[in-house]
Parts: sequence; structure tokens; C-alpha cells
Amino acid sequence: MHVAPVGGTAVQDHVALAEIELCGDLIIAASAAEDRLSLESIDEVLKVAEARERSAGGQ
Repeated sequence: MHVAPVGGTAVQDHVALAEIELCGDLIIAASAAEDRLSLESIDEVLKVAEARERSAGGQ
């Protein structure tokens, strides 16, 4: 049986961590909302407009 050693050997997947953070942000926004989140609210939480601006500026 192989057991991973403790400490210092963890591999971080930065994309997965970013996705987990976004999911957490959505959960927090949804729990604070009185009703369902609109598509515009979801885009705001996920910072879609900012990502589009960065994409457009980089081309």
C-alpha cells in the first residue's frame, strides 16, 4: 500500500481552485438573495464583464 507523505508535496491545480472559489461566490450570493439570482446577477458574481474586457483588450 502506498500512502502519500505528509507535508510539502501537495500539487495545486490553480484552475480547479479558481473554479471552486467561483462556486463559493455563487453559493454565498444565492444564500443572501431573497429570490433566485437573475442571469445578470450571476454574471456580476462571476465577473463576466471584466473577463470580456480583459479578453477584448488582449486581442
